[in-house]
Amino acid sequence: MAFGGGVVAAYAAYKFLASKTDEDRAHYDWMGYIAMALGVAFLIPLPFAGYWLMREVYAYRQQMGITLMGGLLAWLFIIQATMIGILFLSTNYYLWQAMGRMRGAEKYQRYIKYLVFLLACGFIVFITPHTMVMTPAELKAMGGQQHPVLGNYGVMSAKNGGINVIITTTVLSFVWYMRGNKVSTVSWAKFGNIFMGVFFACAYFNIIFLAVYGYYIPANVRVGLSVPQVATTLSCLFFMFALNSFMMKGAKQMGAIEWGKISARSQYALIMLATAFTWMMGLMGYIRSSVRLFWHVNEIMRDNSPWAYTHTVGFAANMISANVLFFWITILFVFWLGSLTAKKVPVESKAGIPGNVPQPAPSH
Repeated sequence: MAFGGGVVAAYAAYKFLASKTDEDRAHYDWMGYIAMALGVAFLIPLPFAGYWLMREVYAYRQQMGITLMGGLLAWLFIIQATMIGILFLSTNYYLWQAMGRMRGAEKYQRYIKYLVFLLACGFIVFITPHTMVMTPAELKAMGGQQHPVLGNYGVMSAKNGGINVIITTTVLSFVWYMRGNKVSTVSWAKFGNIFMGVFFACAYFNIIFLAVYGYYIPANVRVGLSVPQVATTLSCLFFMFALNSFMMKGAKQMGAIEWGKISARSQYALIMLATAFTWMMGLMGYIRSSVRLFWHVNEIMRDNSPWAYTHTVGFAANMISANVLFFWITILFVFWLGSLTAKKVPVESKAGIPGNVPQPAPSH
């Protein structure tokens, strides 16, 4: 569903950029927003589902988990973290641009720089590796695999905090967008706004505190800290959306949403969103296949063929990129074919001028 929403959003962006009339731009702007919202709605649970999956992998075979997260395939997860960060950054950027189509949403523009700071910090923490790829000479000069500074970071305690900060910030951007052109008229609106602000502040504090606290407890205890972090993020997602919906019921509108009045940059964000979805799907498919190593069925049926080996990270990245490029060239060809069958507007016949009705030719 997330991937499908991304593809439809990319199609809407393509048609928006190619549109010649305000009516067409308004239609494809609305289409892109709906597709983006659908895709992100299914994107937000994916990091939590990923952690659940890895927990099951570790429970089945710890060695498989180590190969994935701390061994041969570990750097592929750094690439995955980068793609996840790009997905959320693109989503937030689109929402901030989309506020331009609503009168009254400019009141949130001055706060966007703080959201950018939170997203940037969370993204940097999330993609920080635990160890670096080094040559033997560099390892000898450093005195071991662990970098004296970087080795303290890049652990799951910090990464969990980073991704939860990113998701919570995305939820906050959605809440601001939902109330962009509205003013709450309920009697408890002031209390509700203060409560929402305090709730988000406490959520950020709890997520960051647990991420830092994880450095001071044993690893077997640290794993359990992901549960309260996820619970905090999900509380923001469901509780804040519900509270905002109650507050905005019967709200006074400062103006209608002007579909089509959005910058072209927002459409490139939608295209980036769809491309990142595609690239990450190819990446995770390669990881799923590679974790078997030289087994057809893990530890049951061995692959004794001469090509039973795992490709390098560089080769995998190039192959995934080639597949993504081929896929989107094909999709663009389909978009082009669709434009050829666009509905043509019939030319209206000119009405006759009163008083100049043609007379029948005289007979001879």
